[in-house]
Amino acid sequence: MASVLRYVSKFKSFVILFFTPILLLPLIILVPTKFARCAYVIIVMATYWCTEVIPLAVTALLPALLFPLLKILDSNQVCVQYMKDTNMLFLGGLLVAVAVDRWNLHKRIALRTLLWMGTKPAQLMLGIMGATAFLSMWINNAAATAMMVPIVEAVLQQIQATSTASEAGLGELELVDTDKTGELPGSQVIFGGPAMRPRKNCDRKNICKAMTLCVCYGASIGGTATLTGTGPNVVLLGQTHELFPESKDTVNFVSWFGFAFPNMLIMLLLSWFWLQCVFMGFNFKKVWGCGLKKKSSENAAQEVLQEEYRKLGPFSFAEGNVLLCFLLLVTLWFSRDPGFMPGWMSVAWMEGETKYVTDATVAIFVAILLFIVPSQKPKFNFCSQTEEERKTPFYPPALLDWKVAQEKVPWGIVLLLGGGFALAKGCEASGLSEWMGKQIEALHVLPPAAISLVVSLLIAVLTECTSNVAIATLFLPIFASMVKTGIMVKIIGILCVFLAINTWGRVIFDLDNFPDWANVTHIET
Repeated sequence: MASVLRYVSKFKSFVILFFTPILLLPLIILVPTKFARCAYVIIVMATYWCTEVIPLAVTALLPALLFPLLKILDSNQVCVQYMKDTNMLFLGGLLVAVAVDRWNLHKRIALRTLLWMGTKPAQLMLGIMGATAFLSMWINNAAATAMMVPIVEAVLQQIQATSTASEAGLGELELVDTDKTGELPGSQVIFGGPAMRPRKNCDRKNICKAMTLCVCYGASIGGTATLTGTGPNVVLLGQTHELFPESKDTVNFVSWFGFAFPNMLIMLLLSWFWLQCVFMGFNFKKVWGCGLKKKSSENAAQEVLQEEYRKLGPFSFAEGNVLLCFLLLVTLWFSRDPGFMPGWMSVAWMEGETKYVTDATVAIFVAILLFIVPSQKPKFNFCSQTEEERKTPFYPPALLDWKVAQEKVPWGIVLLLGGGFALAKGCEASGLSEWMGKQIEALHVLPPAAISLVVSLLIAVLTECTSNVAIATLFLPIFASMVKTGIMVKIIGILCVFLAINTWGRVIFDLDNFPDWANVTHIET
């Protein structure tokens, strides 16, 4: 029996890929309804997404195949979901992030932030979390993490080298009270010897753990602050528009930022405090002690950061133009329809209830600018040109070209968004959404605050289910001692979201009044 199981495990992907649809066939045979056929597609896709037996983006294409075959939606209705307004919003944001990454503007911002925050371990950790969170608000979380990890690693290596060098010398001085040993009262000076090294090594390991984890947590937390910060935010926007077409501009860049940014700050500070307490202890004097002489390790970290910043060279013409485009994007997003006052959209791009311009329009406008704005200063000297200058094009290369965009943009995410929108449309058209709504009607007895807490807990648990089950099982014993840190950060996130929903979120989204556009009970499916 054991040999059979080992043999089957070798073909696990094959078994999941081909037998999952077959084993689920009784669902559509025994329950011959449209919503059962839609549920069949969703379960198959969920299984493929969780196990990654085929690429995630390929799984996202299944609705374009199965919905027409199972008579849930015709091909035209399905395919139009794959490039909606929300996809264009996300694509525009990705292109801006690619330009920021190409010209190292994100690295300059991160290093400047770290230099400004200070190099005491707790201050450095807060600076790392803050810089990573800010970057992940605008660029992909993985890209922000990948950029910050080498910087953190270089700082930690320099701290390690400096500490090792100091230990090889005289060591640190320690005052020992000899009164307890029966000797004359007073103090004597001894040198830190081998007995002190295990404690120092343990402290350094804890600092390394804290610095590494804070990058991951900072990226995840920062991605929640903006509408384009991470994929799930855009999925919510697209599916809200799909399921509730009359919701209009309830969720846009401004309303999302007003709700999520304060929540992000609270989560970031609480997570930093938790990591500080777990790995380094919390001593207010050590963290913020001003005027204290810097340790050799702090000076070493300062030198590494300054050296990394010097490597970037002076602020370039390309960086300046990318920064201007980025600021233009953010300004146009915030001023389009701020809510508390008329925005520029109302001047010429709004007639009655029709809003011709959305956040996606702004994102695509700035993305197009990146393919036009030059990366070097144009040369206007028409006289006495050298041979090299005559060969150089008059108009220099743009900030972005299509080759770079093709290589850097994660196009699979665009398909993933489209697959999610197609599923939402299928659920609505098949009646599955209405059926599921009836099954959870019992929740209406709970107050809204309790429902938000239950939903947050449920989603937080589900997001822990990753596709790499085997890898998680393999590394779980290694990371078991660090699990408590992640659990606490998860709890912090749930509580902060609960707080945000039931405080300033109630004002921003008028949660005390049920909107007319969300009432779908009168719609025949």
